[in-house]
Amino acid sequence: MEALGRFFIFLSQTLSRRERLSIYPVLILEEMLQIGFNSFKLVAIVSSFIGAVTCVQTAFNLVSPLVPSYIIGTIVRDMTLLELAPTITCIVLSGKVGSNIAGQLGTMRITEQIDALEVMGINSVSYLVFPKIMASLLMFPVLVIFAGFLSLMGGYLAGIFTGVITESEYVYGIRYTFNEFNITFAIIKAIVFAFLISSISAFQGFYTRGGALEVGIASTQAVTKSCIAVLIADYLLAQMLL
Repeated sequence: MEALGRFFIFLSQTLSRRERLSIYPVLILEEMLQIGFNSFKLVAIVSSFIGAVTCVQTAFNLVSPLVPSYIIGTIVRDMTLLELAPTITCIVLSGKVGSNIAGQLGTMRITEQIDALEVMGINSVSYLVFPKIMASLLMFPVLVIFAGFLSLMGGYLAGIFTGVITESEYVYGIRYTFNEFNITFAIIKAIVFAFLISSISAFQGFYTRGGALEVGIASTQAVTKSCIAVLIADYLLAQMLL
């Protein structure tokens, strides 16, 4: 409970005693490049192979002649939009982005850079953490949409090249009984997960005490707690919105 209370106080400090608004666009843009642009390659590789594997394994298990082949495309679409693109992508990003945020802030803490900012009268939480949270909220949905597209393309290419489904059947399966809310649901999950990953990782790194060993521990705890928070939020969102 003590840690939870400190976490909420930490969040409230990101909005209190902010610096001039003119300095935040540059800071947020820098964080967007660090969090979003540098993650595109990783997201592309993971999502493409996830879509391909989902398509091939679904085709392998659909052995009944009563089930039409286009259902493979429908299953790949629904699994991608509801779970694989938002949840798996954000779990992967919690390892890359979360550990980076915690490690960066932890290093600044043990080298007394954060203390120096506070001595100068700067609200270090707002100056350092707020841009990271905002950049995550802006970039995670973009990465999730990108992951969803590549996952569907990966399933398409795997299905065509392995011969488990034709091009027309896969496209028809993707379009069959499509529910537009699934895209909205994926974006909502991306925004919630972005906030959890960035804020928890920043909290772990900001309050690091000790030396280089403790920075590594803080990064590990940030990834672990972020993943747990994402999975819990995933269940709660599915229970409330679906």
